[in-house]
Amino acid sequence: MASVAPSSTLAVSEPRASPLLDQLAVAVLVAVAGVAVMTFRDYGLGWDDYTHSEYGELLLALYGSGFADRRALSFVNLYMYGGGFDMLAALAAKVAPFTLFETRRLVGALVGLIGLMATWRTGRRIGGPLAGLAALALLATCPLYIGHMFMNAKDAPFAVAMAILLLALVRVFETYPRVAPATGALTGAGFGLSIGSRVMGGFGVLDLAGAVALLTAVEARLDGLGPAVARLGRFALSLLPAVVLAYAVMALVWPWSVIDPLNPLRAVAYFSHFFEEPWQELFAGALITVTEMPRTYVLTLFALQLPEIFLLLALAGTVGVLIAACRRNLAPNRRAILVLVVLAATLPIAATVLARPAMYNGIRHFLFVLPPLAVLGGLASAWLIAALRQHSRWLAVAAGVAILAGMALPVVAMVRLHPYEYTFFNRLAGGVAGAHGRYMLDYWGLSFKQASQGLAAKLAERHESKPAGRRWKLAVCGPHRSPQVELGPDFETTWDPKGADFALMLGEFYCATFDAPILVEVVREGIVYARVYDIRGRSFTSLLTVPAP
Repeated sequence: MASVAPSSTLAVSEPRASPLLDQLAVAVLVAVAGVAVMTFRDYGLGWDDYTHSEYGELLLALYGSGFADRRALSFVNLYMYGGGFDMLAALAAKVAPFTLFETRRLVGALVGLIGLMATWRTGRRIGGPLAGLAALALLATCPLYIGHMFMNAKDAPFAVAMAILLLALVRVFETYPRVAPATGALTGAGFGLSIGSRVMGGFGVLDLAGAVALLTAVEARLDGLGPAVARLGRFALSLLPAVVLAYAVMALVWPWSVIDPLNPLRAVAYFSHFFEEPWQELFAGALITVTEMPRTYVLTLFALQLPEIFLLLALAGTVGVLIAACRRNLAPNRRAILVLVVLAATLPIAATVLARPAMYNGIRHFLFVLPPLAVLGGLASAWLIAALRQHSRWLAVAAGVAILAGMALPVVAMVRLHPYEYTFFNRLAGGVAGAHGRYMLDYWGLSFKQASQGLAAKLAERHESKPAGRRWKLAVCGPHRSPQVELGPDFETTWDPKGADFALMLGEFYCATFDAPILVEVVREGIVYARVYDIRGRSFTSLLTVPAP
């Protein structure tokens, strides 16, 4: 059986340029790492940070007590998620010279870097050094990925685990039906971390099954059903050590999953139905209950929140890869790899459109499709430049410059939005200014960090001290933990504005606008993300509001 072709429609060999392109890829990784080190302290707390930090400590207590302390196995609903990231962050916090949540942000950035590296290596293995570099650059300049990797304890680590798994499966198909020990180990780790992070890691199993089905069908047509099935059997046996390792890794990061072998299925059943009291969120200018979001929800937000160059190249790469996978003169395992990447990028989105589950918080739950989409975009970039180079070197250079310019635009936007990169909307949406009032922006309340710091600075500037015999009372519309951490014990937070000294409000639709002096505003691109009011001597009955229809 032929091995993976070194050059094809969407796989361009660059033997002379390889050292330079690889050096540029390393430079991109170093640059992202440098920015992360300089900025990780800027990211505030959201709704779930305290709960996740507690889960990490409880998991460490579970192992440290020899499984005597079993609180982690019933902690809110987080026991139905893996806690690998939370454990890692909890361990790091014990030795790092930073605060707990600063450490969590730094660990998130380091995990995100691993995802970038895996995406680079995947693109490179499939399409050569230029495709790998382009895939890396697309993901590194994607505000959704960069913004979430610092502060999203669920979805960003899961996206990295799935990126590792995709790289492993590409390697698996390169040597099909044999699985090298190192590749098997990477595959086992990838599956274990993915399913052990979120049960949605099962999409990786479906991706593998779809690619194997295509490969077996092609081989059966070429060599007959018997030999094809025999090779499939050898392949399955070769994967058995990886399956064992995957189960062990899953058990380590998600111990509840192995307390009872049926627990992963219980998690699937639990998440197949919305497990909270439904609320309304803003989508396309309308308030819609999260269980009734339209089928277009995910597609619309991807179209509006991905950088234009990312969106264009990913779509082109998807079409081009599907066309290439239909070529009968391409090696069967090569065709399987191409289908694998398309499935990784599109199957979760297609399943969501068809099933129409509860959808909320933008597209944070779909971060894990960004790495394969970036790989597809990298393949399209390499193909485009190679095709143009055959006609004119200057056309190829012009295309490269245009792609770089397209990548520079979201970088500029990230600088302007920092540290709220995750709220990015592209020019199709009119940027965050155009999205404001139509879609959720700072739904996790990260801006409360800067707003709280601004309040503390304002009080210090005025030389104001807390009232005698009590603490400052801060009414908060949004997550309370962030101001509690930033302002310390001199403040108490409440949802009731009656008798409060100040009101800290998110700029989202559900927080009221008060007729009161404004002490602090956190503004990006002309949009208020958070505001602090001085409500002393004023009477307000509620922090919440619903916009007029």
